[in-house]
Amino acid sequence: MSAPIDDDRNTALPDDDRMRHIRSLTRSTLSHYEQHAQPYWEGTRDHDVSQNIEALLDAIDGPPPYRILDFGCGPGRDLQQFKALGHEAIGLDGSRAFAELARQYTACEVWLQDFIALDLPESFFDGVFANASLFHTPRAALQEVLAALHGTLKPGGVLFCSNPRGDNQEGLNGLRYGCYYDYDTWHAQVSGAGFAEIRHYYRPPGLPRDQQPWLATVWRKPHSG
Repeated sequence: MSAPIDDDRNTALPDDDRMRHIRSLTRSTLSHYEQHAQPYWEGTRDHDVSQNIEALLDAIDGPPPYRILDFGCGPGRDLQQFKALGHEAIGLDGSRAFAELARQYTACEVWLQDFIALDLPESFFDGVFANASLFHTPRAALQEVLAALHGTLKPGGVLFCSNPRGDNQEGLNGLRYGCYYDYDTWHAQVSGAGFAEIRHYYRPPGLPRDQQPWLATVWRKPHSG
């Protein structure tokens, strides 16, 4: 069940209550994926997101190979694709089950980190691939998460995001939390974290807009300033 976003609802809470609320949402979401890791892998391993992978790689300046963070890598489908393309791919997920599956499937380095407790190296990655992951970040924690991704990108680095779009509602679908932004609100959030938009598009390609539930956006961390 989802409800409209109230910008002041969570940010107005005392800090301790705000963090308890945020942690409860992420624990619930991670609990869902821990319980359904293998069925999720079997149901998504053949999904084609090559359009999104190309959108990220095409926007990165300089010659490859690139160092890529697959943010919310899940069982490793896209992580393996980056590796197969010759890039240095590192995964990150908050689900222990997903992290273990991704390591087994890809033999890549995978960091077990909750999105709301990130510990990322500064100016380390050429690109961050956040495919179907950032919408699970509680609305009240999104700016902190975006700031961490901004910090871990090299100057000029690229952030790719793809999220299910909506009318700015958030809530739980079973155990999973989601926040479903429209383009204008999402643009304000990410640009407010210091990113400059390169492009955006809707997925799947070639369908009427009302049959394109995914909003994909590509952003650059400024080279300076």
